[in-house]
Amino acid sequence: MELLDHLSMGFGVAFTFQNLIYCFIGCLLGTLIGVLPGVGPVATIAMLLPATYALPPVAALIMLAGIYYGAQYGGSTTAILVNLPGESSSVVTVIDGYQMARKGRAGPALAAAGIGSFFAGCVGTLILAAFAPPLTEVAFKFGSLLKAVAMILLGLLMGLVGTDVNSGVARYSFDIPELTDGINFVVIAMGVFGYGEIIANLSKSDEEREVFTAKVQGLFPTAQDFKRMFPAMLRGTALGSCLGILPGGGALLSAFAAYTVEKKTKLHPGEVPFGQGNIRGVAAPESANNAGSQTSFIPLLTLGIPPNAVMALMVGAMTIHNIQPGPQVMTSNPELFWGLVASMWIGNAMLVILNLPLIGIWIKLLTVPYRWLFPSIVLFCAIGVYSTNNNTFDVWLVGIFGFVGYLFYKLGVEPAPLLLGFILGPMMEENLRRALLLSRGDWSVFVTRPLSAGLLGAAALLLIIVLLPAVSKKREEAFVED
Repeated sequence: MELLDHLSMGFGVAFTFQNLIYCFIGCLLGTLIGVLPGVGPVATIAMLLPATYALPPVAALIMLAGIYYGAQYGGSTTAILVNLPGESSSVVTVIDGYQMARKGRAGPALAAAGIGSFFAGCVGTLILAAFAPPLTEVAFKFGSLLKAVAMILLGLLMGLVGTDVNSGVARYSFDIPELTDGINFVVIAMGVFGYGEIIANLSKSDEEREVFTAKVQGLFPTAQDFKRMFPAMLRGTALGSCLGILPGGGALLSAFAAYTVEKKTKLHPGEVPFGQGNIRGVAAPESANNAGSQTSFIPLLTLGIPPNAVMALMVGAMTIHNIQPGPQVMTSNPELFWGLVASMWIGNAMLVILNLPLIGIWIKLLTVPYRWLFPSIVLFCAIGVYSTNNNTFDVWLVGIFGFVGYLFYKLGVEPAPLLLGFILGPMMEENLRRALLLSRGDWSVFVTRPLSAGLLGAAALLLIIVLLPAVSKKREEAFVED
């Protein structure tokens, strides 16, 4: 009964005219940036962070959340029709979705993606509403590859730039007055993910794309399609819901894992092999990435830990509005928490309407050359970052970080851990120094206290396990497709 009362309050918040409008704007923008290759949710949310200053907290977070899970829907359209993942989590949808389109089955492929996304999104939101507190107990700090560890350390170091909280002395500012307050979060996010993505995508040729501009017919899957895709949707939803709450997981890892599971599942008589247009290869990863995107809000809203780059940006948006992510969100801001949860159901319904009946509009957008889009994106980024502090130094700095982001791309380094390190670094330092003040400078307090020692031991053990050769090999195999 308590859950129903909370949901009733949440729908009361979500169904206000203002929040419905911003939910629709978020879903529309999410679909748009999902459809357009090269403009992902991380870059878009980073660009829109300055705009959230003027919005109420609930409306701002509803809009940003809509962009995130909306991009999972839109990304499948490009994957199926253009053979390019519009969003990174749709990369495995390309394999079978595009082959279905080539065989004249683009309609059922798009429908499978849309239905699977809607089903998984609703289930993922239900899990977020009902099981957030117990599920956070399994959200341990999973380690990653050595490159990711290096990026986290770099993010931690960048978080130290500015004025020391205790002594008031400027550190790592190199006598640049603009750096005494630290590096602006929006500058790093917009530079590394916004400008970096733009530069990387300018190197790709438009001629590589084969766009299906003809009208898509026969959207509704056959009874045989439903029989095969429904179990795949269930498996993908279950897998995505579990992996979504793990830091470093989210939509991308969920999609890969779901596709790998389907490939290991026995083919039925007469079923098309994977890689040649199997509908299960579309339904499973699309269900998984949407479930993963919904449940990735659990560690953010209940522990204050951003599990991926998008959630780190959500932390930035909450910080802008003086909201501290963590367990207190449900108690101190129940309207925010339950309003956000309720808006996800509404948003998923909006996305089905936006993506299936209006598919013709998105097909036309796919024919717009990227070279016409990027100048407006660059200008929008520059205006947005300048408006945060009215400082031209930030505009130059975001350009520098754009080239840094492109360098990361060329080196094959994932920049998301840098953002996580930058967000968590100041929090870690503050609590570390508080603990040392209380212990009078005695570092042994971290290993003599059972809770602290247990967490440090678990983190070290997980890092060792992930770096073991056997585990690393399996991880690499999971991301390699035939």
